[in-house]
Amino acid sequence: MARNGRSSDWGFPRWRGYQGAREAAPVRLCDRAGCDEKGDCPAPKSPNNPDRWYFCPKHAAEYNAGWNYFEGLNKEEAEQREAEERGEGAGYRQAAWAEWGGSGDGTRSRDELRALEVLGLDPDADFDAVKKAWRTKAKEVHPDVRPGDKAAAEAFQKLQVSYEVLRAAEDRREWKGNSSE
Repeated sequence: MARNGRSSDWGFPRWRGYQGAREAAPVRLCDRAGCDEKGDCPAPKSPNNPDRWYFCPKHAAEYNAGWNYFEGLNKEEAEQREAEERGEGAGYRQAAWAEWGGSGDGTRSRDELRALEVLGLDPDADFDAVKKAWRTKAKEVHPDVRPGDKAAAEAFQKLQVSYEVLRAAEDRREWKGNSSE
């Protein structure tokens, strides 16, 4: 009966050895001409093509800046595709931390940016500016001020929803300790 020898494995993958290989590991360089960085970010050479460029993170971001995921779709089709992607929870929502396709510094969600648009504020507006803008605009279109005006009622509802989205986001930031104070 063969006897097992001592192993340096211990069952933990990070403790495993390198199997005695001492040669240099091949590193793929960025496909951008003149770049000597590691190219580990694949990007399609063209839509529906299996061939890929391999860029460094800097050049991958530059390449992706001109990419329009919704090209060739009308507004309804684009919204439907976005809703399907968000519903899966895998692809589109995973990249939301970078706020692709939106302005701002990446700390606000797309819904927050839309709410700030409704209130007519910049993406970096603080919550005091949100309160002030909401009060000013809500006074103009409040149903008590304009009874029977359907357009004003719809505008007021949009303002209300926008304020609620931004207030909930501010509460989350304060709860996590990320307040701007």
